[in-house]
Amino acid sequence: MPEFQDITVETRDGVARITIARPDKYNAFRAETVEELIAAFTAAGWDRAVGVIVLTGAGDKAFCTGGDQSSHEGGYGGRGTIGLPLEELHTIIRDVPKPVIARVNGFAIGGGNVLVTCCDLAVASDRAVFGQVGPKVGSVDPGFGTAYLARVVGEKKAREIWFLCRRYTAAQALEMGLVNAVVPHDSLDAEVARWCDEILALSPTALALAKRAFNADSESIRGISALGMQAVGLFYETEESKEGVAAFKEKRKPRFR
Repeated sequence: MPEFQDITVETRDGVARITIARPDKYNAFRAETVEELIAAFTAAGWDRAVGVIVLTGAGDKAFCTGGDQSSHEGGYGGRGTIGLPLEELHTIIRDVPKPVIARVNGFAIGGGNVLVTCCDLAVASDRAVFGQVGPKVGSVDPGFGTAYLARVVGEKKAREIWFLCRRYTAAQALEMGLVNAVVPHDSLDAEVARWCDEILALSPTALALAKRAFNADSESIRGISALGMQAVGLFYETEESKEGVAAFKEKRKPRFR
């Protein structure tokens, strides 16, 4: 496993735990973070000693709060259509032949909420908070974060999540089907470990085939995402999108109209 700056990876007893380690930024990701996550998922996903992957964030406040707006100036400066190779990250989470569990320890907002959506399973602390924020800051996820979210929580609820940018409690996320389980914060690690143990007792080939079969039904969203991200790349060059970023940084309400 290569050396990482923005994430940590711990592999033990068949479980690879990948942690976004930017707690001072509420585990928001920049271009380097996404590149490191892709590398870590690729390595763990094809490691025969690994049977399940856990994705989480460092600290007790945040799982992930999406793109780091402090590194966003009409783009994030890295690889990919918008300077963040998010399409590749979402793809590798889906493509690795191992179940991926989101350990949601706090805020899962924006791109963090999308990561929860893309993971196969999600176990949340009762302190976790979910929601989208893109339209508040001149952004949107026009792929798995919208189309696949509608598969997970239903069309009306997905549109509510994006059109109103509300915050949702862990209990509400459980009710809508965004997560599989909610436990007291202090029990989160024990519950995730229990889910990992149950998975590790099963046939890895059968699990890989089941994951492929589930993904096949929604694979067309990958193409929608590629097309949508191209549009978002153009959107980031507009004054409307730039106003959203400026308002966020200046801690004021955006003036879109």
